Amino acid sequence: MPTFETQTYWDAVNDKRLLLKTCGDCGRVHYTPRSHCPFCFSAATEWTNASGRGEVYSYSIASRAEPPYVVAYVKLAEGPMMLTNIVGCPPSDVRIGQPVQVTFAQDAEGRTRPYFQPAKKGAA
Repeated sequence: MPTFETQTYWDAVNDKRLLLKTCGDCGRVHYTPRSHCPFCFSAATEWTNASGRGEVYSYSIASRAEPPYVVAYVKLAEGPMMLTNIVGCPPSDVRIGQPVQVTFAQDAEGRTRPYFQPAKKGAA
């Protein structure tokens, strides 16, 4: 459920945009949404648009689920890791280092969520 710290993030997700927090003091980008920088503890953070690009850092296939699905850590182009699902391809096609891009879809409860899918060929 959205909180005062995460409401802006979820509003952007509903608009099919991925936001990250950037620290105005140390300059580092972080995920998950929070009001203070987890690196230097500064409150000088602001929302920035993410590119939506990344690569699969690690993953696990929930093969006993019906249908099977992939849970993965994606290393975003901006640096942070994001726990997510890989969609848009058979679970057996997912590989570590695979380029991915964000996509948005509704979960079982009807809430829009960011997921990642294999990047289209030639996408920068």
